[in-house]
Amino acid sequence: MGVNRYGTGHVAGLDLQKVEEDLIKQALERNDWNQTRAAKFLGLTRNTLIYRMQKFGLNRKEYRITNEETSLTDESKGAVDLSGERIHWDPEGGMTYGNYLSLERILSSQKPVSSHHDEMLFIVIHQVTELWMKLSLHELTAVLRQIQTDELGPAFKMLSRVARIQGQLILSWDVLSTMTPFDYSSFRDELQQSSGFQSYQYRTLEFVLGNKNRALIEVHRGDPEIYARLKETLGSPSVYDETLKMLARRGFKIPSERIERDWAEPYEPHSDVEAAWLEVYRDVKTHWDLYELAEKFIDLEHKFQQWRFAHMKTVERIIGQKRGTGGSSGVSYLQKALNLSFFPELWSVRTSI
Repeated sequence: MGVNRYGTGHVAGLDLQKVEEDLIKQALERNDWNQTRAAKFLGLTRNTLIYRMQKFGLNRKEYRITNEETSLTDESKGAVDLSGERIHWDPEGGMTYGNYLSLERILSSQKPVSSHHDEMLFIVIHQVTELWMKLSLHELTAVLRQIQTDELGPAFKMLSRVARIQGQLILSWDVLSTMTPFDYSSFRDELQQSSGFQSYQYRTLEFVLGNKNRALIEVHRGDPEIYARLKETLGSPSVYDETLKMLARRGFKIPSERIERDWAEPYEPHSDVEAAWLEVYRDVKTHWDLYELAEKFIDLEHKFQQWRFAHMKTVERIIGQKRGTGGSSGVSYLQKALNLSFFPELWSVRTSI
């Protein structure tokens, strides 16, 4: 019950809730209804006393709150004065912050495989990254629908949100970089062959944005459900593919081989696509929504490349040129990704503007 500090406990035959309520009333009466002195008498903070008074439905107006009560005393300096607040100490309906967010489940999901202090940092950083990627995929799935229906307005906010998420992911590498090579090596072997290379959400994100590679789903063949989902995403149009189809619907001369193709194959840039984007950029007033969409794509990819670079440099800082736990060449593999582009003509057209 949490009132052992002032003389109650679990005693057979007693209504401990009633005992607690009576003690609070007696303390208030003994201290001339002064909450600050009553709290001190009970060994509680004033805010805790107020909470317990509200818990038992005691009307504080009956206790003659004086100027002394509402002013900061030496004992309460630095604490937030809760007088006049209407805090829901016992929320009705059963919905609380903790159960709405499933905090017990989330906060019990960190299961280190070693006794080393820094492994907790490693786990939390990667779990938070997966949550951010989940939100990114949620937003990009909606972006796809907006492009397919030629309703671009809502997509702008969604793409901005994904770019800002990338900003958060970039900052996460700053936190992880506080782990030294010695710190990581103390538990790295315990990870065995597990690796971020096996993140199916990251692979999905890459596919949705347009970096298609059939070989990369094979690491997930051992999980039929995940493998099937990745295969479906691999074979579906990316956000850029859908954008080119939209450009064609609007009368731009997009080559048929760029909008009717095997979506599982990597996209290859085409001069006619660049020419279409040049037309957009040269007449922004007429094609404002397409221009805005293009710039949102550039902003997103810019942030994504910064995240890739920060990832590569953090890995280099911590493990040097060692191979990754998933079998890749480590830093050398990550450097290759820096040359990839989701929206190639949106970058190349800048030279012609």
